This record gives sequence, C-alpha cells and structure tokens, in this order.
Amino acid sequence: MKQNEMAVIMNGVGKKYRYGQIGAGTLQGDLKEWYQRKKNARNQERADTEDAPYQIGETFYALKDIDLTIKQGETLGIIGKNGAGKSTLLKLLSRITAPSEGNIKIYGRVASMLEVGTGFDGELTGRENIYLNGAILGMKRAEITKKIEDIITFSEVGDFIDTPVKRYSSGMYVKLGFAVAAHLDSEIMIMDEVLAVGDMAFQHKCLDRMKAAAKQEGKTVLYVSHNMHTIRRLCDRCIVLDKGKLLFDGDVDTATAIYLGAEDIQQIRYEFDADYRPYDKNIRLNKRFNMDVLEVLNTSVPEYEEGEVPCLRLTCTSEQYFPKVGFRFELWYQDGTKTGTMLSGNTAEIKEGKNVLELRPDLTHLTPGQYRADLVAYLYDSDGNEDILDGVYPGFAFTIRNSLNERHYLDWHHQYWGHIRLHDMQVARLPYLEREIDGQ
Repeated sequence: MKQNEMAVIMNGVGKKYRYGQIGAGTLQGDLKEWYQRKKNARNQERADTEDAPYQIGETFYALKDIDLTIKQGETLGIIGKNGAGKSTLLKLLSRITAPSEGNIKIYGRVASMLEVGTGFDGELTGRENIYLNGAILGMKRAEITKKIEDIITFSEVGDFIDTPVKRYSSGMYVKLGFAVAAHLDSEIMIMDEVLAVGDMAFQHKCLDRMKAAAKQEGKTVLYVSHNMHTIRRLCDRCIVLDKGKLLFDGDVDTATAIYLGAEDIQQIRYEFDADYRPYDKNIRLNKRFNMDVLEVLNTSVPEYEEGEVPCLRLTCTSEQYFPKVGFRFELWYQDGTKTGTMLSGNTAEIKEGKNVLELRPDLTHLTPGQYRADLVAYLYDSDGNEDILDGVYPGFAFTIRNSLNERHYLDWHHQYWGHIRLHDMQVARLPYLEREIDGQ
C-alpha cells in the first residue's frame, strides 16, 4: 500500500505510566512531586501490610505493542472496556502525550475532541474560539471566515455565539466543539465518547456528518464509543482493545461480538456460580432458590436455523416448596441493544431439594445474529407483586444463522431492519374489473 494512502501508521507503540507519579517540569511541580514522594513512602508502608495489588512507584503499560495502520477515508471504531487504553490511544494520536516506545506517523492535520470543551478558552466567545481552533490547525483567518457561518449553523448555538463559552452548558460545549472539529480543514477527525452529552437529534446529525466527511470528503474518522449501535452505524472497521493490547482488528460485527463477550460465552453447559450474578454476588447463592446448571441439549454448538427450538435442561436447588415458579429470558442483541422478553407460557412446581426442568424457548422470529439471554426465575406474592428468586447473566448465549428457503426468500441480516421478523402479511390477488367504478 502506498504511503500517501495512509493516515496513521503505528509500529510497536507503548505508553508506560508509573503508579503514584505526578508530572513536574516547574518549580511548583517539583515541590509537589517531592511532597507526593514523601506521602507515597508512608502510604507504601501501609500498603505493604495490606497486600496491595501494586507497589507505589511501579510502572505499568496503558498501551503495549500496538501495531496499527489506518487508511485515508476510513471510519475506524475503537471499543473496549474501561481501562482498556482507548483514551490513551487517542491522546497519542492527538499528540497530547508522546509514546514511551515505538513510533507513530500521522499524515495530515488532526482535529480532535476528547472531552467537553477541549481546546476552548473559557474567557473567549464562541466565535473567537472558532478562530482560535482554526489558527491552531494552521488555517488563515480568511479560510476560517468562509466556513464560520456553516459552523455556527451546525452547532445550533447561534444565539450565544458571541457569549464567553465559560457560560455554556456541557451540551452547548459539545455542539460547538464538534461543529468546529467537523468543518475546519483537517484530514483526520478524532472523537471520544463526548457526543453522549448532546441530545439524541444532535447525535444523529453528528454521525451523519462524520459519515459524509469520510465518504464524500475523504477524511479519516477515529471514533471511540461504548454505544455499539453508533459504532455499527458509522464505522466500516473496528478494533477492540483489552488491558492495553490490540485484541481484534477487523469487521464491526465480529468486533462488537468480542467486546460484548458473545464469542466467549457461547457454550453448551453453564455452571452458575457467583460470577453469573454480578449485581448481588453475596446474596443470590444464599437465597432460598438457586439456578445451578444449564445444559444445551442435542447440539455441540448453540447455533440454530429459523424455526428450530433449542432444548435446555435447567438444574436448580430450592430450600422450600414453591407451587408456581415462572421463568423469563431477557434477550440482548450482539450490539448491546435490547431485543425483547420471553416469558414461560406456564409455571413450574418446585419441590424442596434438587429440581430438573426443561426449557424450550421459541426463537422463530429472531433475525440472524448473536444473542445473549439473561435468565430470571420469579414468583408472585399474595399481593400480586413479582418476587425475584434468582437471576443469571448470561443464562444462555446462541446464534441464529442466515437461512434462505422458498417461504422466506429474503436474507434478514440488515441491522436497520431490526432484530425481530414480524408475522407474515397475507397477499391475495383480486379480480381485475375493466368497467369504470365511478357512477356505480
């Protein structure tokens, strides 16, 4: 691939930090660091007696051995759990900080928005900050003037454009900041999760603007988000970071499935220990009813064609007799959106001790993709209120495969069609009448 087709090249990039370290560089900073070292020494003595997970002064990698090549005009999604290194990666690409090892080559000017108000001077007005940001990118005043009305219109803060931005709300900051980053002459746009601050309509407008910047103007867009729907809508490629390392680089569907754990949790036997009850680990296993094991029968891989009904065997233990216990699956699609709830059509009698139940969820109307089903057991008290007996997350993970047949000849894989295939509508051919209907 030609170098002039590249936007970013990263080779062996790592960023190292030190626990308990404060940056210096000024006399005041040096004094603060000296005081902190003294304080850390006392804290370390305490930490040594408390079996601390790390030593103060010990180094760690926020990013390690990152090799990444990004082409011009690509829209790259960057996902990962908190602490995975996403923000560190963006700071390196924005030149806010330098790598500890490796090298980064960036071809083109970078416009970044990593947090609300990035690059703004609170004492300056919105209009003055537009000129300031343009000057930082190396643009001439006349160039900025040509674009300023478009920026103001897009930002939706026109009534306050001559007001100091220190008086702006966080939403107004985001709107103006994005408008500036999207319209000024930069070849690379870097966006963090800040769009979540804006209202829904503005988020959609921003996503459309970023897609247009990539497809029509040839800009490179790097976008970090925990919202898998926006990642799928915007990006044509996605990387997954985990504990500072590049876990995956490829298509968006696979990336989101890895991030959401779908590829790890699809199995045919689940032993529901405390890890499956993240919201109340210390309670559920000591309650009067527990779901212990779920087994997926009649298959070695939980993948199903349209119309297939999985057969699941659930083993549970109860400390008392329950005449009527209901179960429900709470379904999630692979991008993290809620698909729906499936209730058991009947209740089960639960006896004291060990119980074995059979569950047959009807997945007929699910479109192809990967799903997670959280399993909840419940009953109703004498007042008709729901009483949760147990809940496991996930209770069952599975895939619906693409299938084509004579009856349903469409390939239902498009995200914008949703996750549910509704009931078929009936079509009947009516007799054609040649005579005029008017006047009858």
